[in-house]
Amino acid sequence: MNLWKKLLCYSRRKSPWLFHMNSGSCNGCDIELIAGLTPRYDAEQLGVKHEASPRHADIICISGPVTHTAVNAMKTVYGQVCHPKAVVAIGSCPASTNVFIDSRVLDGPLDRHIPVDVYVPGCPPRPDAILAGIAKAAEILAARAGQEAQPAAAPVAAEEEKA
Repeated sequence: MNLWKKLLCYSRRKSPWLFHMNSGSCNGCDIELIAGLTPRYDAEQLGVKHEASPRHADIICISGPVTHTAVNAMKTVYGQVCHPKAVVAIGSCPASTNVFIDSRVLDGPLDRHIPVDVYVPGCPPRPDAILAGIAKAAEILAARAGQEAQPAAAPVAAEEEKA
């Protein structure tokens, strides 16, 4: 691995930028994620920065059960994040839809639609658990940065035509 790739791997591990997306949650996980970014939990020691645009982010943090209305938006956001990228599912809802399992407005767990790298269990999880999940995602991201570039994901419109 040349010097440029080593520097890229180091920087991805030491300064992950997050994009947070709510896919229909009760906002409990959202509050805990934002609490983890405050000075009390000191997420800046990991270099974590909350980014407003998915095009600038490295890690997507998704909370809540996946609703029918959020699926297309979630796939669009996933496609906008550049490779390498990592996905963190925050809370029990993205993993299993939790107490909303029989709801007609849900479209299953998160990994049915996009690949998930790290699950942070809890309802809602503590901020330190969320930061541990983000740190794990940053390690995965650094490992992927050392690999060859992956091909870009297909556009959402092309995926809908196949179905």
